[in-house]
Amino acid sequence: MRRLVLLTSIIFSVLILPLTVFGEENEEDKVDEELNMAPDTQSAILIERDTGKLLFDKNAHEKLPPASMTKVMTLLLIMEALDEGKIDKDETIRISERAASMGGSQIFLEAGEEMTVHDLLKGVAIASGNDASVALAERIAGSEKAFVEQMNEKAKTLELENTQFQNATGLPADNHYSTAHDMAIMAKALLKYQSVTDYTSIYEDYLRKGEENEFWLVNTNKLVKFYPGVDGLKTGYTNEAKYCLTATAENDNMRVIAVVMGADTTKERNANISSMLDYAFNHFETKNLYEKGETITALELLKAEDESIDVVTSESVSTIHRKGEEDKDVSVSVNMKSDLSLPIQQGDQVGELVIKNKDGKPLSKTSLIVENDAQKASYLTLFKRTMRHMVN
Repeated sequence: MRRLVLLTSIIFSVLILPLTVFGEENEEDKVDEELNMAPDTQSAILIERDTGKLLFDKNAHEKLPPASMTKVMTLLLIMEALDEGKIDKDETIRISERAASMGGSQIFLEAGEEMTVHDLLKGVAIASGNDASVALAERIAGSEKAFVEQMNEKAKTLELENTQFQNATGLPADNHYSTAHDMAIMAKALLKYQSVTDYTSIYEDYLRKGEENEFWLVNTNKLVKFYPGVDGLKTGYTNEAKYCLTATAENDNMRVIAVVMGADTTKERNANISSMLDYAFNHFETKNLYEKGETITALELLKAEDESIDVVTSESVSTIHRKGEEDKDVSVSVNMKSDLSLPIQQGDQVGELVIKNKDGKPLSKTSLIVENDAQKASYLTLFKRTMRHMVN
C-alpha cells in the first residue's frame, strides 16, 4: 500500500508544563525497600495505574501459581472482544458439557443451559466461576485451548516474561505461573476498559433471579465492601498458590493496583493489601493530564474518504508525586508514525504520547489511536477534492 501523506507534524511541539512529578531518581524518589507492608506473603507489588510507577515491591518477579488471578487475563480478553464487537453483552451462549464440568469455584452451569454474556461475565468477575470462564473462552476462541493461546500471545504483547498459562481458570496445572509484577501489568491493561469495574465492584447479586435454580453471587474479594475505593479485581486460592489477590482502588482521582501472592490466610491477604493501599493514598497523589479518548492531534489524510481523523489517547495520562513535593517541569511530546497505510481501523495505534522530566527522561508513554476508521477515498471523492483544491 502507498505511504500516506501526513500533514500533521511527525514530532508534535514540546510543551513545558509546571507539573509535580517524579524527576530523576534520587534518595527521596526511590522505592523504600525497607518498608515491609507485605510480611505475610511470598511476593507483592504496588503500582500507580496511569503511570505504572512502582511504589513498593517484594519478590515481584518470582514465578508463582496465580490460581484464579489467572482470570485477570481472561477478563482482559473478554473485555477486548466486547470492545471489538466480537461478542455482545446481550448475546446468549449455550453452555457446553465441558464448561459445565469445570470443578473448583463455579456458578453451577448445566450443559445445554443458555445464559447471556452479561450474566456469565458477572459469574467470572464476582464469583470467580470456572464454568463461566470456560463458556466465554469457548465462545470467543472456539475452544479453551485456542483461548489459552490467545492469553499467552497477549502476555507476549504486554512483554510479560515470567507468565505462562495452561488454562483460562487458574486450576492447578504444570507450567502455569505468573508473578506479582506481571499480574499488575495485566491489571493495568484490563483497567483501560473502565466498564470492567461495573462488574468487579459488585459485592452481591443474583443469577437466574426468580427462577427455581436462582444463584446468589457473593464477591470473593471482600475488600470491595470493607475498603473504601476498592472496586476490583480478582482473588485466587489453591493449596499450592495459597491466598492471592490482585486489587485496585481509586481515591482522589488516583488509581493504584496492589498484588499479593502466597498468603496463608484470607485475613493476612486482605491486611497486606490494605496496608499497601493505605501507603499509596497517604503518601502519593496524581495530576491528570489527559482523559482516555481525549483528542491530541489529527491526521490529515489526502487519500482517505475523510481528509481529517482525530487522534486520541488510548488511556488516561497522569503524573504522580509524593504529597508535599515541589513542582518540577515536564515536557509532553507526540511522536506520530511516519509510515501509515490505508485502511486504518478504529483503535489502531498511529503514534505515542511521551511525558518526560526536565532532564529528558521518559516518565510514561501512552499509545495514541485513531477515533474512527479511515478508508481509501473513492475516485469520485478524489476528483471532487482535486477540483476543490484547484478552485481554491
